[in-house]
Amino acid sequence: MNNSGLLADKVALITGASSGIGAAAARVFAREGAKVVLVARRKELLEELTGELRAGGAEAEFAVADVRVAEECVAAVETAVERFGRLDAAFNNAGYGIGRDPLHLMDDDVYDYIVDTNLRGVFNCLRPEITTMLTNENGGAIVNTSSVGGLVATPVSAPYVAAKHAVIGLTRAAASEYGGERIRVNAIAPGVTHSELVADWFAKNPGMEAMLHQLTPQPRTAQPEEIAQAAAWLCSDRASYVTGVAMPVDGGFTIQ
Repeated sequence: MNNSGLLADKVALITGASSGIGAAAARVFAREGAKVVLVARRKELLEELTGELRAGGAEAEFAVADVRVAEECVAAVETAVERFGRLDAAFNNAGYGIGRDPLHLMDDDVYDYIVDTNLRGVFNCLRPEITTMLTNENGGAIVNTSSVGGLVATPVSAPYVAAKHAVIGLTRAAASEYGGERIRVNAIAPGVTHSELVADWFAKNPGMEAMLHQLTPQPRTAQPEEIAQAAAWLCSDRASYVTGVAMPVDGGFTIQ
């Protein structure tokens, strides 16, 4: 445990923690001193990562939950409170990648799954997180994962773009509502980041990675830890006067 890190002694909940940015955030938050509660659907991966963090001296717990199910999100927050006594920070990171069909050919179930995961999932987490943080003397900090797709449009990804834009709106609404209660709510907008979903996308779309690099001032794909570090800063007291922002972490992609 790092008692002098960015998140020293804070209790933090991280969704989508079984892989990618979420797993990287679990490691970064723990390294920065947080007591972490890892949330995802894949129990075996959560158990493995929780064991890794504990072996490294961190205080860690996990809760199996699908963010599309409100009751499971409530139970995850309750796990944090029962295990550590409170909730100081949350990184609502769980999401699902873009679709591959043009809007006029998209099935209802594909649209619903993408929007429910990326938008309703954030709402389902925000509600119990804020309810719990309202009982804290010092409030709390929440970071929601949007995307560069929440700032600009990309083809054949209408529900993803719609949901990620809406995450930014939801973030700003919550920041406005709860600023007086010392609860900060921000969003990050990652660029293309190495993950299972992105690796699969690149494999099925040869040349896509190189094309994206050409459009990015820093011509490379982000590492999950780079995104996690931005989330950790926003959850920390060093960002104490930052709320309602949508921070691009994209190598400059959205300034082009």
